[in-house]
Amino acid sequence: MGLLGLPALLFALITWQVVARGPLLRLDSRLSSALVHPDRFSELLSDLGNAQVAVPVLVLVLACVARRGRATGTDRWWLPPTAAAVLMALVPAIVVPLKDWTARPGTPVVPPAVGYFPSGHTATAAIAYGSATLLLLPWLTSAAARRTAVAVCAALVLGVSYGLVRRGYHWPLDVVASWCLATVLLTSLRLLLSRSTRRRSSGTPSSRTGPS
Repeated sequence: MGLLGLPALLFALITWQVVARGPLLRLDSRLSSALVHPDRFSELLSDLGNAQVAVPVLVLVLACVARRGRATGTDRWWLPPTAAAVLMALVPAIVVPLKDWTARPGTPVVPPAVGYFPSGHTATAAIAYGSATLLLLPWLTSAAARRTAVAVCAALVLGVSYGLVRRGYHWPLDVVASWCLATVLLTSLRLLLSRSTRRRSSGTPSSRTGPS
């Protein structure tokens, strides 16, 4: 349960510092100043966190996994894609109110505005690519394929995170907070999928196979 409790605690700590304008923000500002260097590459990386890019990737995986599960007669084949879709829908429902409540200003390189905490692009990328990876892993037959899927997911999320900070679209703490939030949500999804898998493997009757 450490993957639930620790990131949740860290998220609460960062949020408190943002709302209270605590000393952690001074360190965040100095780190941002050292890292910001707007360029085209960082902008392209940050675009991978756009909903128009990340969500269609997840939708494609949802459709493939649902089709494969139904075709193979998997019991409750609809549960993993449905759970991942609900999780993706939760992202704006959680992030938008937090942005309004914290009202954090942006970095000096973006137009004056508030609502930058937490990073919606980071959360979108982490949940979309992370959920897609969790859904695909049970269908990948080799350890090398599974490692590759996880590595690609990590590279995409880290690339988006780097691009957002490098371009100056977000403070580093905005991104770290979204990592924490995404870790809690993805761990919850993983636990749900694991319970579903254990239930199937323990002999739960399938609508196609009948009693085991």
